[in-house]
Amino acid sequence: MRSEELARLEAALFLAREPLSIRRLAKLARLPDGTRARSLVRELRQLQDSAGSAFRVEQIAGGYQLLSRGPFGPWVRRLLDQPSASRLSAAALETLAIVAYRQPVTRAEIEAIRGVGSEEMLRQLLERDFVAVGGRAEDLGRPNVYVTTRRFLAAFGLARIEDLPAVEPLFRAEEAAADGGAAAQS
Repeated sequence: MRSEELARLEAALFLAREPLSIRRLAKLARLPDGTRARSLVRELRQLQDSAGSAFRVEQIAGGYQLLSRGPFGPWVRRLLDQPSASRLSAAALETLAIVAYRQPVTRAEIEAIRGVGSEEMLRQLLERDFVAVGGRAEDLGRPNVYVTTRRFLAAFGLARIEDLPAVEPLFRAEEAAADGGAAAQS
């Protein structure tokens, strides 16, 4: 049996189109404070897990959102008659990764890393709301600097930007693969 507080919290999550901060969730569900909201989120997660629910409360983009579990995603999209979002190209993903790990970053810095022009990739990422102009650099001409958005965090299932995987292990794995290839050729 769900308490009225829990039902209000679940209803707020159900109707939200974007992640809700714990403070906003408490306010929408008419709860006394964020501590009570956190407690109810934990309780709701346990209920969903034990009942085998198709939905789960996830902490993403600095807030909480009710999402369908992975196996149900394609079915829910078909039911709602929503086409799946088109995938990002490799060039767009590369540009997005540079912004995510180096932010705030200028277009010139992105292009120096990629070795090619990035204006079109940045335009696409801005249109999809994965990146935003985060201000201006102090460099000559005061170019725009780019940062990731809450939509980026939500799309990649991150609660905050610090949850990105560390880059160093990726480089070590790449170096080991390269060394293994060189040793095999000797």
